[in-house]
Amino acid sequence: MKKKCLERVITAVGLLVISAGQSVWAALPTPVAPSTAPPAGDWIALIKGYIKDGGLVLGLAIAVIGFLWVAYLGFAKFNEARQGKAEWAEVGVLGIVGAVVLIFASFLLTEAAGVI
Repeated sequence: MKKKCLERVITAVGLLVISAGQSVWAALPTPVAPSTAPPAGDWIALIKGYIKDGGLVLGLAIAVIGFLWVAYLGFAKFNEARQGKAEWAEVGVLGIVGAVVLIFASFLLTEAAGVI
């Protein structure tokens, strides 16, 4: 037990001696400024910019979820039509209504991005 403890201490001391001559702190990358690019030192504008960018990403995520939802419903309805459980007209109506909903949602998200 004492031998293992002694080996650990020797290893730790050796690592400290090796790293003493070198800087062990890595240079961290600079954070990406928000799209509004506020002047240096304006923390409130910086926070507002990050919130705006977060809102835009959230809107994009909502649009992607909507697209996936409509695509899932379209595939499910197509599968039902192939099995004879639904009419082919229902697949067409779902495709048209889904496209209109996605276009309208994209329009609303684009307008919201301009307002933010």
